[in-house]
Amino acid sequence: MLIFDREIEKTVEKIKGTFPSITITGPRQSGKTTLAKKLFPDLHYFSFENPDIRRIVKEDPRSFLNQIKNGAILDEIQNAPELLSYLQELIDQNNEKPTFIITGSNQFSLISDITQTLAGRTAMLKLLPLSLNELEKYNTHNDLDEVLFRGFYPAIHSKGFDAYITYRSYYETYIERDLRRIINLKDIDKFQRFIRLCAGRIGELLNMSNLANETGVSVTTINNWISVLQASYIIFLLQPFYENINKRLVKTPKLYFYDTGLASYLLGIENSHLMNREPRRAALFENLIVSECLKTRYNEGKDSNLFFFRDKTGNEVDLIIRHGSSLKLVEIKSSMTFHSDFLRSLKYVSNLFPNKEINQYLIYSGNIEQEIHQAQVINYNNLRSKVFSA
Repeated sequence: MLIFDREIEKTVEKIKGTFPSITITGPRQSGKTTLAKKLFPDLHYFSFENPDIRRIVKEDPRSFLNQIKNGAILDEIQNAPELLSYLQELIDQNNEKPTFIITGSNQFSLISDITQTLAGRTAMLKLLPLSLNELEKYNTHNDLDEVLFRGFYPAIHSKGFDAYITYRSYYETYIERDLRRIINLKDIDKFQRFIRLCAGRIGELLNMSNLANETGVSVTTINNWISVLQASYIIFLLQPFYENINKRLVKTPKLYFYDTGLASYLLGIENSHLMNREPRRAALFENLIVSECLKTRYNEGKDSNLFFFRDKTGNEVDLIIRHGSSLKLVEIKSSMTFHSDFLRSLKYVSNLFPNKEINQYLIYSGNIEQEIHQAQVINYNNLRSKVFSA
């Protein structure tokens, strides 16, 4: 089985030894366990998916921790949150700084538990599925339609799994199971309709009332389901960028999936050959670019600095990357052919911020790269090297 080198490894190495524990959250099957075992091969490994391990911890947590007082990998610890309080006690009493690697797939409950018990004692990192750069190193990067369809979960690329079957199993095994565990999900059919509607609204403003009407549930239920999908690293919300330039800016977030492969499955796309005829292909490409930018930030151990811009007259820039007082404006087009109209919004929004340092980028699927009217036209494969290194 191919084990990928992950960009986040540099960040882990940088902070190793600084904190007594490192917490790695992220979607199920994104590679957290593989990463932990690769970087800390000498640590004992315990998975709290295992009911026997959970039983031992519940019966005598102090005895369990006493056996691993010098450190261990504690995988999917959201299944045994009561252990964290005892872990805090062990860390505080141990003068020789131990190393505990904690992983979890439910960010809201896990982060809440950790901030209450291990504040100042753990470094928090997020590991998303593979990036374009990580795939490129192993020559597993195919054409764009194949990339959008297969997505970025490691097992699909390292083991050659069928993408459609893998994402169907992932949905049924993890998403629905996690939902039943987190919330009292009584009508699975309505939830299935809801999550597929979400896939059809990638890159659109989140309209909970509309989703509630089409799903046949209350707005409160939709809000709860959105929160659960965020907690399980299925979707994320891109927040609007606004400063006091006027009062006509949209302040509603846009919806994206962490992985285009799962979104493609939910859209009913059964193979990459159907991608060219898929009405949501441009939205999936936009999703790809936004999620790649998010991976870059998380792999560096940083928070998201990503936003979008839209006003109520329809002027929009797909992505704004904020670095202090400077802004990188990114327009995203799935086309292989450049059109000058692609740059119109970049110029408009740039003029709204005359006192800021502005860099403009157009990311598309064409191969010709050049500077046009102060905008860098870039092929999507070079997003990391030409946008984040600038």
